[in-house]
Amino acid sequence: MVSGSGELDFIEELKLRRWARENYVPLVKREKTWHPVILDEMRRKDLEAMEADPAYLTGVRC
Repeated sequence: MVSGSGELDFIEELKLRRWARENYVPLVKREKTWHPVILDEMRRKDLEAMEADPAYLTGVRC
């Protein structure tokens, strides 16, 4: 849960990160109002996909 200081506890952060992976959307469809942890996890997934296939984000396939 969120503590009184507005910070997430570890379990809640993991839940948000899992949700972000299970509900991944491309960068252009992401809402800027989503929680920063969700946006961060989707960026991480973007980077992982780019490392595996550099043409991933451009849509160009060789």
